[in-house]
Amino acid sequence: MKKALSILTVGCLAVSLAACGSTAASSAASAADSTASSAAESTAASDTAAADGQTYKVGICQLVQHVALDAATQGFKDALTEQLGDAVTFEEKNAQGDSNTCSTIINGFVSDNVDLILANATPALQAAQAGTNTIPVLGTSVTEYGVALGIDDFDGLVGTNISGTSDLAPLDEQAGIIKELFPDAKTVGLLYCSAEANSQYQVDTVKASLEELGYTCEYYAFSDSNDLATVCQSAADASDVIYVPTDNTVANNTEIVNNICQPAGVPVVAGEEGIMSGCGVATLSISYYDLGVATGKMAAKILTGESKVEEMPIEYAPKFTKEYNPTIAEALGITIPDDYVAYEAKQPERPALI
Repeated sequence: MKKALSILTVGCLAVSLAACGSTAASSAASAADSTASSAAESTAASDTAAADGQTYKVGICQLVQHVALDAATQGFKDALTEQLGDAVTFEEKNAQGDSNTCSTIINGFVSDNVDLILANATPALQAAQAGTNTIPVLGTSVTEYGVALGIDDFDGLVGTNISGTSDLAPLDEQAGIIKELFPDAKTVGLLYCSAEANSQYQVDTVKASLEELGYTCEYYAFSDSNDLATVCQSAADASDVIYVPTDNTVANNTEIVNNICQPAGVPVVAGEEGIMSGCGVATLSISYYDLGVATGKMAAKILTGESKVEEMPIEYAPKFTKEYNPTIAEALGITIPDDYVAYEAKQPERPALI
């Protein structure tokens, strides 16, 4: 009897001690479980592909080489490799800024019967739309899918073999940056490439917001890089501030814009940080690497059969950051509010792929 009571007492103490420690342990366990769950999902997908002997070939068509698009491609590859490991291989092509070359690249991917296509930038997406209606296509660094794909009253779901991620930052807030930094300015020049449909969409939207804020706006459209300098000079001569959207042609020729605008003392507000780093004073921007990661996770779900591309709505950047270029701000004598992040001080973002 005494032995039984002793065993019972020890058992009760053990239960009591476990209960006392459960609250402290539960928080850590929860966090660990969350991380482990995400890691397990990634490992499971990779292990399943490996066990089945399944391999995937992904074609990447990038419009042009510049900081933003490069980051999106890298994020996509990192995320998809994290999910599928050696089961996925990439065929990566750069169109060097030529829309016709995008079509050639896409047609090559179709002939090679790739399992999925990443279309990085609007002309690449439009070429993919024209090139195939069967191979899954994911766009990235695309601003407005309804405009890019010619869909009226777009509700966020393409519903075909196309989905992807958008780099659209709130355009009214882009206009708000101009109001915050340059409240005494009167005229804003909208500099963009007329051949880029999403650039037209952005400047139209920003113009409406700026006019509500009391600014006078003027379009300065150029057809390609050959007439960028002439048009930019006209904009600098007639404007207090210049706004440039997420325009691929400007992004590939920021030195031209900076060499005109900075000596003229005309600040440029840009649609993304890559353009700002070359010729702008400020932006409301996203992380294109993170955008690529989100696209890569979508691709993994499509390739493994977890999701169907036609049922996947367009995804958007989760956060936006006010940034400024300290070199250009200092050169122009512009005081930047404390809630802006200095671009040169930013470290490259390589978040854990969870």
